[in-house]
Amino acid sequence: MDLGISGKWALVCGASKGLGLGCAQALVREGVNVVINARGAETLQATASKLIADHAGATRASVLFVAADITTPEGRAAVFAAPDGPGKDFDIVVTNAGGPPPGDFRDWDRDAWIRAVDANMLTPIELIRATVDGMAARGFGRIVNITSSAVKAPIDILGLSNGARSGLTGFVAGLARSKLAAQGVTLNNLLPGAFDTDRLRGVIQGTVQKTGQPAEVVANARLKTIPAQRFGTPAEFGAICAFLCSTHAAYITGQNVLADGGAYPGAF
Repeated sequence: MDLGISGKWALVCGASKGLGLGCAQALVREGVNVVINARGAETLQATASKLIADHAGATRASVLFVAADITTPEGRAAVFAAPDGPGKDFDIVVTNAGGPPPGDFRDWDRDAWIRAVDANMLTPIELIRATVDGMAARGFGRIVNITSSAVKAPIDILGLSNGARSGLTGFVAGLARSKLAAQGVTLNNLLPGAFDTDRLRGVIQGTVQKTGQPAEVVANARLKTIPAQRFGTPAEFGAICAFLCSTHAAYITGQNVLADGGAYPGAF
């Protein structure tokens, strides 16, 4: 299927590895020009080189990288000032920031909560604010926020993430149903369940520390809660993201798209 987005410009955050990388790979395969962002310069540059070697040559897509902390004003300014980039005129924005650490809410002070809200709620909102009016003026725009399945089924040790990402979910629900919907701009959240990433391994380790059980036991217990009986792959996640960014998904907005192998038990 031709997704109809070849030649568009996309910003993909947290794209040096994991789910962000999966999204960048899927978009580049569709001929989308991408600016990938993460904090680690060396890893990010290696990722950009691999994207060019594996996909961009065939699709003639441009791959630019900006190593910066997207959660800071300086980091966002650096992304928008990328040489040969589109400035703020992105057609697609995939927001993604590492989740806050797991733990016990009794141990989190105000600063911990502010860091979580800043990274997982306010940063996506700032990226949306900087780009969405340009999208509307051009008649096409796609915002995809990578959040978490914990928005629908909160995980006790991920209280910081539960709170911050739920705030973003509420904001997007309102904005997606504004006049932007009639201007060709969609805003959706993509909720990963258990995917084989560093983040999952960190959550498993948090449970290990809390319970004292071996990591293998914790991982196997998590697998048993997933009807698919496996963890997802970043490539699968990226394919869903690319579809939400496509011309075919123009009638999908304000949604929380859950990708969790059937783990969520609810009907709604």
